[in-house]
Amino acid sequence: MNRPRVLVPCDVKPVPGGGPFHCVGEKYLNAVVHGADCMPLLMPALGEGDEMESFESHFNIDDMLDLVDGVFLPGSASNVHPKRYGKPHRHMSLDEQRDESVFPLIDKVLERKIPLFAVCRGHQELNVALGGTLHAGVQDVPGYHDHREDSTLPRDQQYADAHDVLITPGGMLARIVGSARVRVNSLHAQGIDQLGRGLVVEARAEDGLIEAVSLPDQWVLSVQWHPEWCFSDNPVSVRLFAAFGEAIRGK
Repeated sequence: MNRPRVLVPCDVKPVPGGGPFHCVGEKYLNAVVHGADCMPLLMPALGEGDEMESFESHFNIDDMLDLVDGVFLPGSASNVHPKRYGKPHRHMSLDEQRDESVFPLIDKVLERKIPLFAVCRGHQELNVALGGTLHAGVQDVPGYHDHREDSTLPRDQQYADAHDVLITPGGMLARIVGSARVRVNSLHAQGIDQLGRGLVVEARAEDGLIEAVSLPDQWVLSVQWHPEWCFSDNPVSVRLFAAFGEAIRGK
């Protein structure tokens, strides 16, 4: 049986001794395949890189979207460049090739009302694409907690549950997860400051940070945490990816 296809944009990451590679983490692909029951198609970054000229004149985003039924924006160790949301540059991991790819992609996805699920960096990208802004470092903003992981810990401990999120009653996320409060992991420095136009807040952390948003009248959902991590062990994550797959199938 042919499964629905989900477009997943790539990061660009340096591989020691091998130069820049276009890639997507296995945990994201695993959740798309086994959680949403879809087939991922990887989209290379389109912006100019160290070893490639820009692909933008050779790729038509509409043509790519004609091939898929949904779009998934994964997280990343990199951050959205502050110039995208009008903040001064600061030292952080960036991936401008992904920025050059994802923002025009989001515009087209929203225009065509294609189901979209985004996590972590993708959550931030969606907000910026709709004119919102980000805190470049949530940990530096008075009143907010430090939402970063402890990089000295083993990977499974970095992705362990870190705090609760309070879910907006009656919203899209509440209908999916069936709970008013869930516990989530937390591995990010950037976070939503000013909300993008049209977005609805679906959940907040206990310190008030926006942790999930949606768009009315179409299936668009983004979360700040990482539901893809060991998704099958977490009932909330299972429901999220299942709901994405159902939206793609029009159920």
